Amino acid sequence: MSIFTNDPLQIIVFQSYGTENHFYARGRALEDEKITLESRNIFKILLNSWKRFESDEIKNCNLVVTLPNQHQIKTKTDKNGYFIIDEKVENLSNLTTPDGWLHYQVSYANEIANKKINKNNCFQGALLIPPKNANFGVISDIDDTILHTGVVSLLKWRLIVNTFFKSPFTRKALKGTSHFYSLLHAGISKKNTNPFFYVSHSPWNMYRYLEYFLSKNNFPKGAILLRAMSSLFSKNRKEKPQKQQEIINILNTYKTLPFILIGDAGEHDTEIYMQTVTQFPNRIKAIYVRSVTKEKNNLRIQNLVKNYTDTLFLLVKNSDEAIAHAKKNKFIA
Repeated sequence: MSIFTNDPLQIIVFQSYGTENHFYARGRALEDEKITLESRNIFKILLNSWKRFESDEIKNCNLVVTLPNQHQIKTKTDKNGYFIIDEKVENLSNLTTPDGWLHYQVSYANEIANKKINKNNCFQGALLIPPKNANFGVISDIDDTILHTGVVSLLKWRLIVNTFFKSPFTRKALKGTSHFYSLLHAGISKKNTNPFFYVSHSPWNMYRYLEYFLSKNNFPKGAILLRAMSSLFSKNRKEKPQKQQEIINILNTYKTLPFILIGDAGEHDTEIYMQTVTQFPNRIKAIYVRSVTKEKNNLRIQNLVKNYTDTLFLLVKNSDEAIAHAKKNKFIA
């Protein structure tokens, strides 16, 4: 927290997931530097990008979470302003909306000297608890799977341009992806409300940017799972990649729910997804991998999955191919 500015305080609550008896929530307490997500002015976009990564966190402060039934949970932020709540709470499904969302509030437990708190110290959070009519869940990558990012571009220059020089207001989803995801969400009955989990290597600093993009482009609302900036520089080769660990956590949380995995041919989605199939046999209904502009990446995937029969696997050029395949296999109507 900066003592040299008079920016008000906020709490960004990340869309997370849980179960009937498991409340799992994450978020971050920060100064509100008034980042405008809809700006088209290049200088304001650059300034917003700077603010996004040069954030002023509120460390070691007490927070209170209030559920719709007025049950309260206390927590505390860490040295980077993050908080995690991982608690057993009974009968959470009684508090959810028909599509499985539990809405709750997070507040600062105490006033902070000389600092105004936004939104009357009442910040909204949402936790996904898959409804009983779900036939499967969907775990999807974001970068170059639904949002053109440029991860595979030379020296990642397109990634830099798209992240720092473009507003989420102006960025477009890859053609047909929102429609495909909406069909998967509705399922074979058109009323299934199958849950979505968006997993990305992007840091949590990009959360509001990506949340805005997903909402603006009409993607199904889902848990958004990113990673801490510190993990970007971790060299611990014994640890599984963050994306893979998040997928493992999701499948361990919903032990009877099958999943569809969606990614791209740019980096390591295919290897991670194939390892997931091996680790969780009979849990993955299908894998969809979107081809990329670098043909050598696509050829690598084709060779990797040649004669692969552990689950349905499709390398797709566009969303129409994925939709046709999903209809054929009765995932969607």
